[in-house]
Amino acid sequence: MALGIRHLRAFLAVAAHGSANRAAASLLRAQSAITRSIHELERAFAVPLFERRAKGMLLTEYGRVLVARARVAQAEMERGRREIVACAGPKARIRNAPVFALFVPERRLRAFVALTEQHHMPSVAESLGVTQSAVSMAMRSFEESIGTPLFDRSPKGMLPTPAGAILALRVKRALAELRIASAEIAALSGVTLGTVTVGALPLARTRLLPVAIARVVAAHPGLRVATVEGSFEVLAADLRAGDIDFILGALRPADYATDLAGESLLDDELAVVARRGHPSANRRQLGFRDLARARWVLPRAGAPSRDLLERVLVARGLPPPEVVVETSDLAVLRGVLLESDLLTAISPKQLSYEFDAQLLAVLPIPLSETRRRIGITRRTDSVASPGAQLLIEALRVLGPTLTYAHRH
Repeated sequence: MALGIRHLRAFLAVAAHGSANRAAASLLRAQSAITRSIHELERAFAVPLFERRAKGMLLTEYGRVLVARARVAQAEMERGRREIVACAGPKARIRNAPVFALFVPERRLRAFVALTEQHHMPSVAESLGVTQSAVSMAMRSFEESIGTPLFDRSPKGMLPTPAGAILALRVKRALAELRIASAEIAALSGVTLGTVTVGALPLARTRLLPVAIARVVAAHPGLRVATVEGSFEVLAADLRAGDIDFILGALRPADYATDLAGESLLDDELAVVARRGHPSANRRQLGFRDLARARWVLPRAGAPSRDLLERVLVARGLPPPEVVVETSDLAVLRGVLLESDLLTAISPKQLSYEFDAQLLAVLPIPLSETRRRIGITRRTDSVASPGAQLLIEALRVLGPTLTYAHRH
């Protein structure tokens, strides 16, 4: 659904003044233009945003939802303007361009964001179904109206300048707020719509997240769920940009970042895993020296699970594990374990189906020092969409109760 972004300034003015006449005067626009903007927004959202009364215009419950999200979107853009001013330095003349009030067509905003990510104007034009010249003119208009370059033209493509990167972040967060407004307005009408995007870390991908997703989409057929996989650092950047709703996986320490907050769902610890029938699988007890002598399939250096195992061994004066195969791909890991005598250190939760099928075994050596909390990471300044809240609630219910059978 087109959000009608360029009409939001008129909408917020009417909400603030309670009258199309007074809003028109404050914006130095004709009353007919203000009225058209309100009609366009109401048509886009398919709900009345105002009650028309003799004494003025009052927000409906749908209008109050949109006001709250639109004000957050406006605040994001104002932060972007201040950050660009600070970035450009005292000699720069940054103007209060229409983009900072979101008083531009939505397609131009999406073209700008896409170009900061893809760096290739023809690709952006093709993905949006417009001409390359239209994208070029839109970018030039942004740069001229703001008063600073937003892109560096280089052999690697159109790379965002510091000002361009700032603006892209704030535009993405503003657009995310308005997408959530659409979902909230639909929810008021009794329909759960929209897409929930989850940053999925390995510990949650096998059982917890799939079960929660299956339950939520069965109960709410209009809801869509997408997952994004990557390292925590990459997912945290997407979370800050508004590209994902929350991250599910191992939590970082509370002092990791002040703008992110974690909610614990369950505890987890690593186990040493091998194929069933491995020479060590039938031993009643293993020592840490046995681990130091073993050969391993583990994620790349610096990955959390590998770091935890190395600390366990080093704390006992032992050398780090001899890693023969490096992979974070669960399918590759599983195949290597089944076809060799290599060991791995992994959460049993990631291989619960293999344990149920008695393909793999946990070796009898505890790794209690590797315990960590699994949960949800969100932005501290965000309010979840209705769909995201439903999925979070399902995870809260499932997290403490879901069991993962494995046998020694």
